[in-house]
This record gives sequence, C-alpha cells and structure tokens, in this order.
Amino acid sequence: ILLKVARTSLENFLKDRKQTTFEFHTSDMLQHRAVFVTLREKDSGKLRGCIGHVKARYPLVEAVAKTAISSALEDSRFTSLSKDELKNILIEINVLTRLNKISTNEIELGKHGLMLCKGSYSAIYLPEVPINQGWDRIEFLEELSLKAGLNRTDWKYKGTDIFCFESESWTEN
Repeated sequence: ILLKVARTSLENFLKDRKQTTFEFHTSDMLQHRAVFVTLREKDSGKLRGCIGHVKARYPLVEAVAKTAISSALEDSRFTSLSKDELKNILIEINVLTRLNKISTNEIELGKHGLMLCKGSYSAIYLPEVPINQGWDRIEFLEELSLKAGLNRTDWKYKGTDIFCFESESWTEN
C-alpha cells in the first residue's frame, strides 16, 4: 500500500504539481511515523534521490506521500526528477522506529541505522547501507563521521552522540 501511495503521489505531482490526498482510516496508517524514501534508477541501480525525517511529523500515509515528492525534487545532490524519468525509477520506503542513544559496541550491522550528532554537524545512514557497502562497524562509524562533515575518527570523541533506530522497508520489484 505504501509503495502505491508513493508512486501515485509522484505520478500525480509530476503531472500537475498537485499533492494527492489519500483517505485511510486505519490506526497504523494514521500513526505519526518517521519515513525515508529512496529513489533508484531501475537499469543501473544508481541513487536518484533520498530524503527522510528521523522524527515523526505526519501520519504515515501523508509522510510517505510528502517524502516521495521531496526525494524526487529536493535532494540537492541531484536535479529534480522529470515525469519522463519516473518509469525508470524504483521506490524504496523505510519506516523508522524512534531514535535511541547507543554505545558503539552495541551496534548491529543490518539491524541498526545510525545518526551521528556533534554540535551543528549530523548525518544518518539507514540500516542497509553498511551491508550494501560491505562496511564493518568501524567503517560504518567512520563513513558516518565523514558524511557529517567531520573527521573520520570524530565518532570516538566526547561530544559526539550516536543514536540508533531500526526500520521496516519495502522496495518495488
């Protein structure tokens, strides 16, 4: 259902720049949840957009719809997705649990996504990233530090907080 919400939202927004409203009355769809939407090219698997929130801001169905559009249009690493490109895009949705502080020796690769914070610097990786990249726990933390704009080893030092979350994910075939 969530993949259909994301795809329909993208199709309609890219066609007429209007957001689609979905009517769901089940408690799971109305519960506020944190969501990430990742867009990849079907033919190459290359990342085409990824946007999300670590804090629950909207009911799940609305969060998926809004975040799908943001991933297509607002990821500053890419040009905005065009209507013609959409047929070559696969959508992945991650629904996140709440953030919890974690010590680095408790991190489980493939289970925990991480958010690193140090002062005004922060970065996040979803649970599947270290598995897809072939990273061990130390490489995961080093790459997260670099993504935050810090030095590779800053994850080790006082004043750096590491938070974990888990996620459920769905990907189009």
